[in-house]
Amino acid sequence: MTGPYPPEYGVGPVGPQMQPPQPYPENVPSPYPVMLPPPMQYPKRNRWLPAVAAALSVVVIALLVGVIVLASRNDGASRSALTDASAKAAIQEYLDALSKGDDETVARHTLCGMYDAVKEHRSDLALASLSSDAFRKQYSHAEVTSIDKVVLLSPYQAQVLFTMRVAPASGSARSNPPNAEEQAVAQLLAQDKDVLVCSYLPRTAGQY
Repeated sequence: MTGPYPPEYGVGPVGPQMQPPQPYPENVPSPYPVMLPPPMQYPKRNRWLPAVAAALSVVVIALLVGVIVLASRNDGASRSALTDASAKAAIQEYLDALSKGDDETVARHTLCGMYDAVKEHRSDLALASLSSDAFRKQYSHAEVTSIDKVVLLSPYQAQVLFTMRVAPASGSARSNPPNAEEQAVAQLLAQDKDVLVCSYLPRTAGQY
């Protein structure tokens, strides 16, 4: 075979560039202008935090409910017409009506706010007359000396324990000395700016 032999593979440049391979350049600039920041450390989640938040919410709700209930009770008590003074005045009016035989006033009290709406009063006045007769057979006079206890059933209803100074009626079988003190219980109702004695029960005698 004539002519020069082809160069051995790998001896020199191969391909169209016919240039030897270049070394990888040094000090290539970084694509970032500065160094990357260190990785952030995320805080670990507290497993107790949701439970504590739920417990605090329950406590706050309970406190709010308690405050609302207490405020409503205090507001109802402050607006009540059933004070010691009004209770004493109403009970004394009722006792005076019993001792004087004022059947209409007695019936107005015992009907407990319905007197003006009732069309027929004969039976009510008859019952009031019986109560007055029974009272006068026991006492010639009764005076409320103190209000011992007021139990509010609502801002407009109350059960009242009171003390009265009584004088026995002449010819009465009662052995009480003059100006003796007795306790009694009255059921009161406040309606239309009036305080009514719906029932009256002496602690030592029957109901009138």
